[in-house]
Amino acid sequence: MAKGQCTNQELSNLLNELWKLDVNRMKPGRDYKIDLQGKAGFVSEGSNSARDCARAPLFSHVNENKLKSIDTYAYFITLLDNYETSTGVAEQVTKEELQENSLFLDAVLKTEVMKCAHRYLVSKGRAQSDMAQFKRQLYDIWFKLYRRDKSGAEDSCGFEHVFVGETKHGREIMGLHNWIQFYNLEKQNIVDYKGYKARDKKDTPDEDDHVLNLQFSWNGLVKPVGGCFIGVSPEFEVALYTIIFLLSGEHMTNVRVKVDEYLLEIVVYRFGRYIGTSYPKLISSNNRDL
Repeated sequence: MAKGQCTNQELSNLLNELWKLDVNRMKPGRDYKIDLQGKAGFVSEGSNSARDCARAPLFSHVNENKLKSIDTYAYFITLLDNYETSTGVAEQVTKEELQENSLFLDAVLKTEVMKCAHRYLVSKGRAQSDMAQFKRQLYDIWFKLYRRDKSGAEDSCGFEHVFVGETKHGREIMGLHNWIQFYNLEKQNIVDYKGYKARDKKDTPDEDDHVLNLQFSWNGLVKPVGGCFIGVSPEFEVALYTIIFLLSGEHMTNVRVKVDEYLLEIVVYRFGRYIGTSYPKLISSNNRDL
């Protein structure tokens, strides 16, 4: 897989196909509204103090009826309270939670987004054509527990880290790269949006952008910058990160792609046979040829 500063054209073409198939993606201005407010400031390494450049929440409106009525969103939301946020604390998975994981994957696998991703991975020899086997593969990649804190028990999985978020020894936010979880925590006054992080002075995001670099605090801890898709469906993110994970056997993969109007760097870390983390980094968001 091509990495570095060159845009991966094959992967860009595939992701644009997934983008077009993502009929469950929320529409900015109608299904949700965001309030970008100010540009976030610099946070020194190890610091949990940040100037608040956004007095109001990031999300001023989200169509909750749509979240409840679309299966992939509804099942996704049931998973958000299934985890201990602190690393080093063993996860206790109930039969009900195992069933919730399975129902979520069933819903995702019914979408055209994941069907397309599956066909591509089969063509590359990275997945079996049998859908039941592919579901087991997805389950292992995303939900199989592992030890993120080497001194503790099985305390983490790819889904928890990427979509739910974790804290490390009460000192550092890890993961939490999902807009639905961010909105969910904002509603509970647990997350405090601090402002957007532009790539440079000329690259200010718009309120209809589907990708943001942002800064926030969570339970008294500050994440200086985190990349996040906005409004996309759960199946789009699962498909995107799964494809990149399975195409590369390296510990860290960073690939540059052009998706819709966004020039992105997609970063995926491998934790053995499982996803350690994955997120988008917005490089630019305009309609010029990039």
